[in-house]
Amino acid sequence: MRRVIKTILFLIVVTMGMTINAQTDFEQNGISIGVVVSDLEASKIFYTEVVGMKEVPGFSVTGDIGKSTGLTGGLPFDVTVLKLEDNPTAAQWKLMSFKKGATHPKQKHIQDDTGMQYITIFPKNIALVIERIKKNNIPTLGETPIQLPDGKTFVLIQDPDGTFVELIGDL
Repeated sequence: MRRVIKTILFLIVVTMGMTINAQTDFEQNGISIGVVVSDLEASKIFYTEVVGMKEVPGFSVTGDIGKSTGLTGGLPFDVTVLKLEDNPTAAQWKLMSFKKGATHPKQKHIQDDTGMQYITIFPKNIALVIERIKKNNIPTLGETPIQLPDGKTFVLIQDPDGTFVELIGDL
């Protein structure tokens, strides 16, 4: 009996070790997303004052670094970093703008284009976000806010460049 228990415990420890090792392929557990926007100030206001993100220290990329990394053809740029909370492990929403940048047509629905079309944010109190949406005259899309089958409230809005922002939370 002891041998069976030891074998079971050994298998549990080995299985847990494999799971832990499988989860350590990345240095960080979050994804940082860079978004090129047409109007940096308008986007910053939208994401901080409407959605509720926090601005944290950003950074600059020189023209030489932009070119050598392949990010730009030699244009320098500044990156405004926003997070849902000022926490080192929180995902980064990195905004940048170029004076002569590409324009992107504003979509009416997520099926209107390819690539990243929307983000989903889960506020603890969606009523506060809805108040900020109304205060800033941001139109909600569809028939939102609506109640989902799990009792959460769903709101869909778009940022100044047309990226859809899903907000899901408790009232």
